[in-house]
Amino acid sequence: MLLPLPDGDFKAYLFDCDGTITDSMPAHYRAWCKALGEWGAELPEELFYAWGGRLVVDIIADLNERQGLRMPVAEVAARREELFQELLGEVAAVPGVLEHIEASYGRIPFGVVSGSTRASVTASLTALGLLDRFEVLVCAGDYARPKPDPEGYLLGARLLGVEPADCLVFEDTDLGVAAAEAAGMGYSRVPPPWER
Repeated sequence: MLLPLPDGDFKAYLFDCDGTITDSMPAHYRAWCKALGEWGAELPEELFYAWGGRLVVDIIADLNERQGLRMPVAEVAARREELFQELLGEVAAVPGVLEHIEASYGRIPFGVVSGSTRASVTASLTALGLLDRFEVLVCAGDYARPKPDPEGYLLGARLLGVEPADCLVFEDTDLGVAAAEAAGMGYSRVPPPWER
């Protein structure tokens, strides 16, 4: 079943990746738990979902502060990525979003705007056979201010050559929806796994 879309004649679609195109959040959570557990840190599942859309390095830094730890941010981030890559075989596409991709591919341009690394986004989309559908990938490191700041979505629109008001964003997090709204774009909210 297709996700409902807002009214409008959109000229481009911009997608978040994790939890939006890919039903990867459960795999990400398991990778987080294992990587953090190696350092004696914890990330409650409720907090993990509340922090959806945040940069990996920011999450690790916040956990260090909250839990009085000194985890090496780059090392823990790399380990979490390694563990996630091992779980890619379990990741599937989000059905309602995949149907929009299949129905509109070739008709309008698509881009991805993600807080995840380019390696993570590329691996996820490649595992699903979808990488070639996206003309633009905007990932962590491509922009300075993460969601809810609109910078990533504005960059995605600019790279596609489409005005922000003509873009439709597919998002699963509050931070991502706030970023889309701040960019002046329409959006379709992707429900979390337990609501599908």
